[in-house]
Amino acid sequence: MSDRPERDPRGLVAGEYLVDLTKRLPDASGGIPAFAATGRNRDNELLMALRVDRHAPARPRHLTALNARIDGLLCPVAHGIGPPINGEPAWYVICQAPAGPSVAADPRPWPELMLIEHVLRPVAYVLEQLQMRGLTHRAIRPNNVFLGQANSPTIVGAAWAAPPGMHQPAVCETAYTAVCHPSARGDGRIADDVYALGILLVTLALGRQPMDGLDDATIIYRKLELGDFVAVTGGERLPPILTDLVRNMLAEDPEHRPPPTLLRDPVGARGRRVAGRPASRAQRPFKVGPITVWNSRTLALAMAISPDEAFTVIQNGTLAYWLRRALGDSGLAVKLEELFRQHLLDLSSARETANAVLIMRAVMEADVFMPLCWRGLAMFPDGLGPALTTAAANHRTASAGQVEPDLHRKLEEIVLNDAQAMWATMREDRVPVAPQRQEARQRRAILQIKGPTGGLPRLAYTLNPLIPCASKMLDGRWIGSVGELVPALDAIAAATPDVELLEPHIAAFIGARSERWLDDEVKRLANASGGDSTDLAVATLRLLSGLQNRYHPAPLKGLAGWVAGRAQPLVNRWNNRERRTAVAEKLKALAALGFLQPILNLLEDPPGHAIDSDGLRMAIADLDRLDAELRDIAEGGQRRSAIASWWGQEVAAGIGLAAIAMTLILAAFG
Repeated sequence: MSDRPERDPRGLVAGEYLVDLTKRLPDASGGIPAFAATGRNRDNELLMALRVDRHAPARPRHLTALNARIDGLLCPVAHGIGPPINGEPAWYVICQAPAGPSVAADPRPWPELMLIEHVLRPVAYVLEQLQMRGLTHRAIRPNNVFLGQANSPTIVGAAWAAPPGMHQPAVCETAYTAVCHPSARGDGRIADDVYALGILLVTLALGRQPMDGLDDATIIYRKLELGDFVAVTGGERLPPILTDLVRNMLAEDPEHRPPPTLLRDPVGARGRRVAGRPASRAQRPFKVGPITVWNSRTLALAMAISPDEAFTVIQNGTLAYWLRRALGDSGLAVKLEELFRQHLLDLSSARETANAVLIMRAVMEADVFMPLCWRGLAMFPDGLGPALTTAAANHRTASAGQVEPDLHRKLEEIVLNDAQAMWATMREDRVPVAPQRQEARQRRAILQIKGPTGGLPRLAYTLNPLIPCASKMLDGRWIGSVGELVPALDAIAAATPDVELLEPHIAAFIGARSERWLDDEVKRLANASGGDSTDLAVATLRLLSGLQNRYHPAPLKGLAGWVAGRAQPLVNRWNNRERRTAVAEKLKALAALGFLQPILNLLEDPPGHAIDSDGLRMAIADLDRLDAELRDIAEGGQRRSAIASWWGQEVAAGIGLAAIAMTLILAAFG
């Protein structure tokens, strides 16, 4: 979809902020579409509107937690639907706009003193404030850090209108986050922002982007092979103070990076030495897929990217041989051999799943800092939500621009197989395992909800509270709440009465966004799906009625007509013919009024159905009594006929005997 500005922008965001689509701000938001904005009560404040991609959700925690401003950070002030772009609905995050250009606009080497006073200290203060709120930034890069007034500190740009780290270039991310799906890098920790700040300092000190001209795969590989500081600086000399600072900030272990509080005191941060050392290098390389392996870190990368080839070299023993003979790491060789023995004993899982588990564990044994790696997909668990929405849009995981049709299936497998819990268990010395296990169980429970109200759509809407409903029936409309969905369903039902309204995306959206009090109706719909048509009709009517009562207490004639057209199984439940006819007539009258609760009362009507059932039982009893009497009458006639026949035979026999006797007597007397 084109971002060409329209000439007649209309519509207010959050009822207060006007977005001017005629004023594009291409350099104000680090690459995200941005437009000038004004607020009714903020005439003297520079504002901008960041347009959110419907398949790349904004960060809800940050939008609510940053109401209190932070000096040196472009904070969000509002969000919501705004003016459409090229006829397509658009959703915006309103935030402060930068007063000057980004530091990337004028590439030149900065003096060491300016780097410390205008970049390091103010950005460290911002990170310190974010850390106190339990937040991360995850978008510190040269085109998203801005100059302020002359001789004033730099300003950190906005990071709220896209998933964390999604737009970060590989050089600004650690190798462990850069290898992930762009939308599945996760919120991470403040140490990831410290790393990005270190890259920013190197960029400004050199006057150019480090590792410029290299593709993402090469950048990731070099960081893992050479170590981050050596790979990033490339042998370039930095000022003495900056060299020690950056070396610590780019430490491979996040625990070794100085916290923001310490960075505000560069002298103290410089004196904080980290006990890190580069990974041991093998005497000769080993090939796994397209990657030449020299150490355990590049081995982990190779196995994550090429799981099939990794399985082969583990199975045939060549990897263990190389680990012992070339790398001198017998401990890792023993661990991989033990993992393979456990794999052979695993008879409970499908073979493809067992292979994926083996490689995931092998990657973690090789490098504990690696993300969760599953059949070629790398991600951090807190990035699952954005990854699901990106998968729905069929985005590519890497930068090659190709489509990956398996992404949905891989994400589903990760949840169903408790991969998150297994991954967390293998790094339990670094993060608490219990919360990860609980989160994994909750996600699997949502995914296993049967019927249209569960599955991946339900999980995506649950994990991403700001994404719109993705149902094709909504024709591209931005429906972000159930309250907005109800009138949309009414319009759809009126226009196309034969449509199945509660298709999976709509049913899952309602289940995830309809608040706790509609849980019973949602569960009834799930339980009724695939079962009796009467139960399904009742569950559908109850859910739609609850939606109208809660969110739209006004006539919904389209929905009422749609329900009436599918209510015949409920009408047929009435046994009394006259009552059934009366219910059908009243149903038509109620449908014309547009309220679903009276229709539900009419068709459910427990007292009426009890009377109807009693009448049916009485009618059946009367019929049984009449049948018994008819049987008695029929059986009595048969008995009388048999007795008459017997007496007739006896009389006939007597008469015959008498006639014979008389004949004999007459013959005797001549």
